[in-house]
Amino acid sequence: MKTAIITGISGQDGPYLAKLLLEKGYQVIGTVRSYRCANTKNFEYLGIEKDIVIEELDLLDMANVIRIIQKYKPDEIYNLAAQSSVGLSFDQPLGTFSFNTTSVNNLLETIRLFSSATKLYQASSSEMYGRVGTMPITLETPMHPISPYGVSKMASYFMVTTYRESYDLFVCNGVLFNHESFLRSNNFFVKKVIRESIAIKNKKLDKLVLGDLHVKRDFGYAPKYVEAMWKILQSEKPNDFIICSGKSILLRDIVHYVFEKLELDKNLIVENKDLFRPNEIEEIYGDNSKAKEALNWDYDYSFFDVLDILIDEEMRYLNG
Repeated sequence: MKTAIITGISGQDGPYLAKLLLEKGYQVIGTVRSYRCANTKNFEYLGIEKDIVIEELDLLDMANVIRIIQKYKPDEIYNLAAQSSVGLSFDQPLGTFSFNTTSVNNLLETIRLFSSATKLYQASSSEMYGRVGTMPITLETPMHPISPYGVSKMASYFMVTTYRESYDLFVCNGVLFNHESFLRSNNFFVKKVIRESIAIKNKKLDKLVLGDLHVKRDFGYAPKYVEAMWKILQSEKPNDFIICSGKSILLRDIVHYVFEKLELDKNLIVENKDLFRPNEIEEIYGDNSKAKEALNWDYDYSFFDVLDILIDEEMRYLNG
């Protein structure tokens, strides 16, 4: 039986990844920063709460990282832990950079010194690329991050490639573009739009207040994206991959689609300039051809297909 450690397991991707690994016969160890902060609702929603082991792990503490890796001797580590809010990174730039880089460095150095056969998947981000001259984005596209979060992810990306090339380790970056699911936190755009639109329909809210809707993003479906994470570590050789839908969609079109599906008045949509980010990427989308060909990863959802799934799932949950 293979053993996998998933750091930051209680976020959006961790529970879906854990479910996939359990189905493939893995022992799954999930880590959280503190037991007090552990959120088991997502595990319960997927029916896996009794099948995973939860460990407390401070990724900023090298001795703690060494202890966990020596205890479980994992075949694979999926590092999903991060301060992952772009907006929050503008308010907490130093904390974001410190955690998102030091945590990765501690994992890499522990693997190098104590567990060189362990494979590492590092969750990278499309925010590393920032404003680009040409699209779609590929791994060869020059990086120009415009947020503290993007800078932190870029630094970690290059540290992973440096350890791979310098120490012959099986460590990989998965550059995931925006991906959504029912398990997404309420502060993220698509989840907020769906939940608050349903609240308007149920007469519990009178309007939907949002930031800049003139932005275009490449959105996908999280349960399919975690399949790609697993496939990356099953490759014969370590490599980096972009995981995306390959198309961009205007945020305003997402909101309008949700309102139309729920038969709501679009005059209830309010753009508040106080919610605009200080620095924003107008449009971004990637090229997923390498992942499809090399990993045999199948992805053919339009984001309107994903929105249908998410709206229906949210309605079922809220209606009990």
